[in-house]
Amino acid sequence: MYILSKMTRADIIIIGAGAAGLMAAAGAAGAGRRVLVLEKMARAGRKIMITGKGRCNFTNVKDWNEFSRHIHPKPNFLKPSFYNLSSGKMIEFLENHGLECVVERGDRAFPASHLASDVVDTLVRAAEGAGAKILCGKEVAEILLSGEDSPVMQGEAGTSFTLKCSDGSIYICKKLIICTGGLSYPKTGSTGDGYRWAKQMGHSIRPLFPSLTAIVPVGYKTESPEGNGHIDRSAPLSSIGKLLCGNELKNIQLSIVIDGNTAQEEFGDIQFTDGGIEGPVGFKVSRKCVNALTNGSKVQALLDLKPAVDPEDLTVRINTLWNEIHKDKRNTNRQYKDKYRILLTKVMPMSLIAGFTQMNPGIDHRTLAKALKNWKFTIEGYVGYERCVITAGGVSCEEIAPKTLESKLTPGLYFAGEILDLDADTGGYNLQTAFSTGYLAGINAARSI
Repeated sequence: MYILSKMTRADIIIIGAGAAGLMAAAGAAGAGRRVLVLEKMARAGRKIMITGKGRCNFTNVKDWNEFSRHIHPKPNFLKPSFYNLSSGKMIEFLENHGLECVVERGDRAFPASHLASDVVDTLVRAAEGAGAKILCGKEVAEILLSGEDSPVMQGEAGTSFTLKCSDGSIYICKKLIICTGGLSYPKTGSTGDGYRWAKQMGHSIRPLFPSLTAIVPVGYKTESPEGNGHIDRSAPLSSIGKLLCGNELKNIQLSIVIDGNTAQEEFGDIQFTDGGIEGPVGFKVSRKCVNALTNGSKVQALLDLKPAVDPEDLTVRINTLWNEIHKDKRNTNRQYKDKYRILLTKVMPMSLIAGFTQMNPGIDHRTLAKALKNWKFTIEGYVGYERCVITAGGVSCEEIAPKTLESKLTPGLYFAGEILDLDADTGGYNLQTAFSTGYLAGINAARSI
């Protein structure tokens, strides 16, 4: 341990005490270096606390060949980090520091307690146990590079980086690791500071956009999207939105059509929420939807409620059900619309009927099969950074050495986690990406001193 003063020196400083930052601290301090973590929020791991609805699906135990299919846009950049700290090694790391873990459906790993706070506490314990010092409430306002040839203001002589915090304190280090996250959930501290510093030190930022977010069909909200397609989550639901909200559909197929061409097809579960279409499949297609909308393309979602049944068999099944309803003596005096509603209850959840019929006017028992196989939603917008899970885009990976995560432009500077142009599907892949890149950056920063 060492005494902090107004001007404090360390071997390595990490900005951001999230998933990447805490693992970077554990890796760097474990190699015997003096490590400081500067976190502007009041406590570490604020974003981890809300992952998986507070249950924290912290990794996925698929092997690299399968895991890499869920990483965007260039999974091979992550490969050295993943092999250095794989999903299995991450579970072992947490268990060695006192956290019991379980693996559930879809190869998703959780803390056995299903409490995200236990994951955060374990990561903090691991970093501090290795010797790192975590300082919360420390907002970095400015980063200066030392050296006469620096494009930025000169810092303390003989050092690489000088960090000035908003409270007036100054920190000096030989190696700097930026783990500030992206723009998603700004209330957790993700406000994009790292992008500004990366640009300042010559790095390119790939276009940023929300991913793993709700996509919003036309007419779902009472407000129209902004020019780029963003619709704030707080915008009120329309009558259609209110009818659909709360429905969870399992084992469906969702196809995304962009400018008339099928771009993606996914099978699984979706949810209609106060934001729009979400759930595992909704999140999985959101990346392409948001990217297409921001580029001015037309996006349509086609929902197949009965993907396991081909159209002909479904037509036969519905006709059989209709004949049974029609012949049932209890329905002798019922009007057509009442018999049709009985039919609908046999092919979809009752809670979905009102929304389905309002969006599909003119459908009867003869055309129902086609509508069930091809429910069309024109997508006009998406929920933005205020509630998206991850930020797509970021610091260009072409300017970062994948085996060390050191900048190719500024020696001694490292990047890890969401700030990089790496994002992933839902299911534990994003946190593992942060853990793996953070740990590799930490140990390589330590080794380079």
